[in-house]
Amino acid sequence: MEPPCSFHPCDEAVIATNDDASDCKRGAVRLGYWKDDYIGFFVRNQDRKAPEINRGYFARVKGVEMCIEKFLKKTNGNCQIINLGCGFDTLYFRLRDTPHQVKNFIELDFPTVTARKCYTIKRNKVLLAKIHDEDGEVKLSPTDLHGPNYHLMGVDLRNIDEVDHKLQQAEVDYTLPTIFLAECVLVYIEPNNCRNLLKWIASKFSSAVFVNYEQVNMNDRFGDVMLNNLRSRGCSLAGVDACISLETQMGRFLECGWSGSRAWDMVQVYQSIPPAERQRIERIEMLDEGELLVQLFQHYCLVVAWIGELFQDIEITVEKRMSSLNID
Repeated sequence: MEPPCSFHPCDEAVIATNDDASDCKRGAVRLGYWKDDYIGFFVRNQDRKAPEINRGYFARVKGVEMCIEKFLKKTNGNCQIINLGCGFDTLYFRLRDTPHQVKNFIELDFPTVTARKCYTIKRNKVLLAKIHDEDGEVKLSPTDLHGPNYHLMGVDLRNIDEVDHKLQQAEVDYTLPTIFLAECVLVYIEPNNCRNLLKWIASKFSSAVFVNYEQVNMNDRFGDVMLNNLRSRGCSLAGVDACISLETQMGRFLECGWSGSRAWDMVQVYQSIPPAERQRIERIEMLDEGELLVQLFQHYCLVVAWIGELFQDIEITVEKRMSSLNID
């Protein structure tokens, strides 16, 4: 048994990034960038963000959900989703409003984050109704919530034994096709702990996909500005070495026993969104200049890695039909 990881000095600052991201998503939803009927339960955003930030979050949400939808189509719902560093993400609730259903949906984050999410779910009948069904019950503790096919649990992702224990509590099926989601999560984990996590996943799951949204090209001047901004808020990007290029992002998975990986910067992801949808959101707010948005897009990426053959043909081009996950 490996010893539990001690609380790191920068953990509080990392936890605070959930509030920042949730505020930004809530602000963009209020302006009409995408539809999310549930984010408002978790965030009471009042501050209007810069147009570049709103478009960036639109591309982030759209890019991740394009991958999710492809996965759900390939598995026809015979799969499970594991959301690492889930924060206040509302994907489970939005999926419940679509024809897409999965066997199991598991969310993991720091206990201080999951405690707040559990509290919000517990006090809102609309959210509880999405989790509860006639045949099942919802079990709640201060940091964990277990429903018939939804599990929200507090855990330190750096402690593999703890992660394994929590997944067993959630009745994970290691043989079922599984999609892992991580948005700006691995970058905050020390390289050795990150390698241990990725190697463990590769050894335990027979068919899996990992969708990772994260920083890239962090070794130029713009990247230095981003790093300094985060450090000024107490965030040390412990895993930034994997964010040097698309190659290092893909290599992180290949070195840990994954079958393959592909990566795109957010310029490519944004361009893959159907023109009509891009034109719609570009009319919401005008940009003073497009250069800053391009720089932001160049410094974030979408990485898809896989175990087995299920996702090896992944591309980021999308059908003309809009996503059915309620973001159009």
